Amino acid sequence: MEKVVHVTSASGDPIPSINEATLTDIATNGAWAVGGLTPSPAALDVSGALLAAVQDSAGSVDLPAELADLVAAVRQRATIGLPRIAASDGVHLSALSIKLNDGGEHPVVIVPAGWNPYGWLPFLFAYLSLAQRGYHVLAYTPRGLGTPGLLSTSEGFIDVAGPQDWADGQSVIDHAQAEFAPSAVGFLGESYGSGISQLVAAHDPGNRVAAVVALSTWGNLATSLYANGTRHVEAVKALIAFTGGSLEEKFDAESQQILRDFLDGRNLGDVVAWGTERSPETYADITNSRGIPTFLSNTWHESLFPAGQTIDSFAKLDVPKHLNMWIGDHGAPEGPGLSGLLGGVPFPGLRDPLQEVYAWLDHHLLGAANDVPGWAAVNNQVMFTYQTKTLPDGTHRITSPARREPRPSWEDVTTGAENWHLTGTGGNGDGSLTERPTAGWTRSFTAGSLTAATAADDKLMQTGQKEWFGNPKTYDLAKFERPQLLVWSTDPLDGGRRIRGTATVRLTLRSTADAATLVAYLFDVAPDGTAQIITHEPYTATGLTAQSDVAVNWLLQPAAYDLPDGNRLALVVNSRDRLYAFTGTDGSTTTLSSSEGNEAVLEIPLG
Repeated sequence: MEKVVHVTSASGDPIPSINEATLTDIATNGAWAVGGLTPSPAALDVSGALLAAVQDSAGSVDLPAELADLVAAVRQRATIGLPRIAASDGVHLSALSIKLNDGGEHPVVIVPAGWNPYGWLPFLFAYLSLAQRGYHVLAYTPRGLGTPGLLSTSEGFIDVAGPQDWADGQSVIDHAQAEFAPSAVGFLGESYGSGISQLVAAHDPGNRVAAVVALSTWGNLATSLYANGTRHVEAVKALIAFTGGSLEEKFDAESQQILRDFLDGRNLGDVVAWGTERSPETYADITNSRGIPTFLSNTWHESLFPAGQTIDSFAKLDVPKHLNMWIGDHGAPEGPGLSGLLGGVPFPGLRDPLQEVYAWLDHHLLGAANDVPGWAAVNNQVMFTYQTKTLPDGTHRITSPARREPRPSWEDVTTGAENWHLTGTGGNGDGSLTERPTAGWTRSFTAGSLTAATAADDKLMQTGQKEWFGNPKTYDLAKFERPQLLVWSTDPLDGGRRIRGTATVRLTLRSTADAATLVAYLFDVAPDGTAQIITHEPYTATGLTAQSDVAVNWLLQPAAYDLPDGNRLALVVNSRDRLYAFTGTDGSTTTLSSSEGNEAVLEIPLG
C-alpha cells in the first residue's frame, strides 16, 4: 500500500463530519457547483472524507452509518493505493487503486476522471461501491487535468481525448494487469472520461477492453462544438475554465491554437478535423469489429455534448449496446450516484442511473445472470412527467419519478410526423402554426440582442440541473421581445401530442447583413401563457447577399415530451442565445418568409 496522504476539504480546512444534511444537499442540488463543471462543496467533502476514512485505521472520520459500513467493508477486503502511473512518454498520471485481496480472480473497472480541477477525487463513493460489488478499481486523472499541489493532479498537457490520451489508457491497462491480474477489463467514464473510455477501447492494440460505460458522453466532438455553422462557445469556455489552470498552463501550443481559433471563428476546418479525430463515432467500425458492449447516456437539454450527436453515434454501433436518455443537463442524472447518493434520499428514482450502470458491468464483466440481455436498446425518460409537491420556498420536490419508455432501437422512437405550417401575422401580431401550407408572407426582426427566449439561464448547466430535480424553467410567452424575435403558435391542441424524436424547421431567410444566426426554440404553452421548453437548435448562414432569399432547414435537438391536452405548441426564432456564437451584425434586419415551393414548415416527430 502507498503511504497515507492526509487530505483536507476543498477549502483547505480539515475534513468535516459528513452527515445526512451533506448527502441531502447532493440529492437536492446535484453534484455540481453553480455555473460549471466543478463538483459542489458537498460532493467534494464526501469524497475527501471517504478518502481519509479508507486510509485511517483509527476510524476517526465521522460518517453516516451507511458510508461508514461501506468504508469498513472495503477496508476489510481491499488494499488502497495511490500510484503514479508512467505514460509512454514519461508523463506521470495520478491514480487511486483498490485491490481486492481475497486471492480470487476479479475484473478491474478503470475510471478516467471527468473534466474538473480535482481529477479522480470527486467520485470516491463510486469506486468504493464498485469494490464492494467485486471489482478491482483503478481511477486516474487524464494528463494535464487538476490543480497544482493536489495529489489527484496529473502531469503533462491536456490532449482533449486525443492520441496521447489513448496511449495513456493503454499504459493504465498495462498497470492494471501488472497490479491486479484481472479476469477482465472494463471502462467507466463520466463526461470527459466517457469519451476517453470509448476511444481507449477502440484503440487498445491488445483489444483488452471487455465493456464500456460512457455517461454524459459525446459521439462526435466536432459536431458537439460546431454544428449548423454555429460555434458552441460557452461549452468551450467552460472546458477551458475548469481544468485547474489557465489555457497557457494546461494546453500545449497546438491545442492552444485550435481553441483560440475556435473562439475567434478562424480556421474552422482545422477545428473540425481536430474534433473528428477525437470522436468515438469516427471509430465505430473498430468498436463493431471488436464487439465491445457499450452503454451510453445523455440528457435531452445537454449544453456541452448535445443529445443528437450521441444518438447518431449510438445508431452506428452494431454491438451489445444500450442508450439512456434522461431529463436535464450534463452530469445531472449520474452525478449524485457517483458522488455519494444513498438509499434514503428525498427524491425517488435518483438511484436508477448508477444501478443500471452496475448491472451492465456485472453482466459483461462478472458474468452475472441478470436482466441486462433483455433490456431494450433505448430507454427514454419523458420530460417533466414526474409528479412533484411544492415546498415552502416555492421549489418542487419529486414524489414520483418521470415515466420512461423502452424501445428496441432509436428508429422505433418515432412512428409518425405532423407538419405545422408557418403563417404571417395574425390578430395578436404573432404568426400561426396551421395545417395548410401558406406562402407569400414575410416577417422581420432586429438581430443581435439576447432575449427572454433562451435555452438556459446564464449559469451553464444549472437550468438543466433544476429540471432533473423537478424544477424546469418557466417562460412567459407574453414577455418575449417581439422586435428581436418572431413567434408562431398553434391553437390549443385536443388530445395533446406525444413528441418523440427530432423536429425539423424549414423557411426562407434574408438579411441586411452578410451572415445571420437563427436560434429556433419549441415551447409547450399552457392556457395561462406560461411555457416550458421542449427543444431548440441554432443555425448560422454565411455568405449572404443583401436582400437575397436563401432556403434554410435544420434539425432541432431530439426530444421525448408529452404536450398536455389543451396546450399549444409555439415556435420562436431569434438571433442570439448565450450558449452560442452570434454571427451577424448587431442591429441588422433578419427577414423570414414562406415562398412558393419552399413553404415554411415545422415538422414534429410523433411516437
